[in-house]
Amino acid sequence: MLRLKATNAAAVILVLAGATAMAQAPAAYRAPRTDGGKPDLNGIWQVLNEANYDVEAHVARPAMAVRPGPYGPVPAAAVLALGAVGAVPPGMGVVEGGAIPYLPAALAKKKENQDNWLKADPEIKCYLPGVPRATYMPYPFQIFQNADTVFIAYEYAGAVRNIFMKNPGPAPVDSWMGQSVGRWEGETLVVDVTGINDQSWFDRSGNYHSDQLHVVERYTRTSPDVISYEATIEDKEIFSRPWKISMPLYRRQEKNVQIMDFKCAEFVEELVYGQWRKKPLDK
Repeated sequence: MLRLKATNAAAVILVLAGATAMAQAPAAYRAPRTDGGKPDLNGIWQVLNEANYDVEAHVARPAMAVRPGPYGPVPAAAVLALGAVGAVPPGMGVVEGGAIPYLPAALAKKKENQDNWLKADPEIKCYLPGVPRATYMPYPFQIFQNADTVFIAYEYAGAVRNIFMKNPGPAPVDSWMGQSVGRWEGETLVVDVTGINDQSWFDRSGNYHSDQLHVVERYTRTSPDVISYEATIEDKEIFSRPWKISMPLYRRQEKNVQIMDFKCAEFVEELVYGQWRKKPLDK
């Protein structure tokens, strides 16, 4: 009898403790609203991670482009003078569940991309970054939103996206940034992205896709200065199953913060076209 009473007392304590914890738990954040009553995502946002180097978890390495050295890889000759500036910082990764689920032949192509990073990465030539890479490049971007429109402007390369809130039908042509169609699911803006060409990469490590890429993004404001970002990636030609990345987006806090002008195409003219000068510059 005493044992039963002790057990009952313990159960009551656990129930009361649980009820107290529930009472103290903060309510789910509810974002301020636009004139149309939808969660307000307006602002200038930026990631704080190493995903643009490699979306998968990775250790630090001497450079993006390396060659065999006497005791391990060393920077390739073309980037040797950059020293620590050209090194790759470690990253925890943003791929949920670990590694990207490549099909075997596609994984070999990823390794080929990585080995030829200096010539192959579209970022080096200032090509548009594609989706989702535009979100986690090390540059801010601005979301413009009103009652029935969402538009995103990226600092890198002047990239932009108009998110159609009414589906216009299939994308008329493949493009770097694809076609984005949005809808609201409660507190979350869901963006369906199709019509992306096969030229963009996910990062500087050669992770890539085909023109069958389908991305579904989810933007959920979880605090005054944070958006929870998720992107589910599907491409049956390259991956064995859909996979997902996730990360927080942080509001830039500086006084009078604004998107600056970084149209980098003019900075790569020598790289792309210099060989055709009448008198080419020394390499």
